[in-house]
Amino acid sequence: MSRDVFSGAALGSASSPEPWVPPVIDTGVAHPARMYDYYLGGKDNFPADREAAERILAVGPQTRVFAQANRAFLGRAVRFLAEQGIDQFLDIGTGIPAAGNTHEVAQSVNPAARVAYVDNDPIVLAHARALMAGHGLGATTVVQADLRDPAAILADPAVRAAIDFDRPVALMLVAVLHFVTEAEDPDAVTALLRDALPSGSYLVLSHATGDFVPPAQATDARTITEVYKQRATSPLTLRTGDRIREFFGDFALLDPGLVQVPYWRPEQEVPAEMAQVVFYGGVARKA
Repeated sequence: MSRDVFSGAALGSASSPEPWVPPVIDTGVAHPARMYDYYLGGKDNFPADREAAERILAVGPQTRVFAQANRAFLGRAVRFLAEQGIDQFLDIGTGIPAAGNTHEVAQSVNPAARVAYVDNDPIVLAHARALMAGHGLGATTVVQADLRDPAAILADPAVRAAIDFDRPVALMLVAVLHFVTEAEDPDAVTALLRDALPSGSYLVLSHATGDFVPPAQATDARTITEVYKQRATSPLTLRTGDRIREFFGDFALLDPGLVQVPYWRPEQEVPAEMAQVVFYGGVARKA
């Protein structure tokens, strides 16, 4: 799965010719990671991604702000955990690597921090591997796998080589679980991942919600979910705060609990318009 809203070498942009890509990658279908890249002003996207993203922006122009708020939450959470001494991060649903990704933040605090990225999109992986190779970050690993098969992730030799599950780990599920449908059993997915973590580990999770959508905009929210259902590789499932809280299991949520992402330990005053952000976020610790 790929993270972020609903989020190799340059993949082309709206103002440049589309490069050749291997035929195994279907660039004719929008992918959430590449749509997210477009929301953030990136160039690693294709016409199908841009068309789907523009349909979202037509009814929800604030989506760009929401994506930025989610990215900022990730950065604050990773920095906090690195400062607490966590030096292993398993980031599932990586998305297109961009400024402020997990490895950059964690390794800015502790250069020895180890990060294992997991994603199911070959384009995300090609880009991530090129970025890692270019910067010589030996403590960063990139693995192709799918969140919906957590057992395969945990058994992957590259993940096992990068992450020592006998020591505390930060599991990152940032804006990715909303691409797992109820039929795909997100409870079982998260339970298996949580159970694999030792005491002292953390879960960082954010998730899209309809809790803060005004009634007058309910139709717009339905339009957005329909775009993902009809035009993207993964549908978008909006969940309530109570439902999202269940994914933390018996992990103890840190203050301020499960909140809209701009309000999780903000570093400056939060603008009033952030009260409309449609992402919950929280960080929880395993006893």
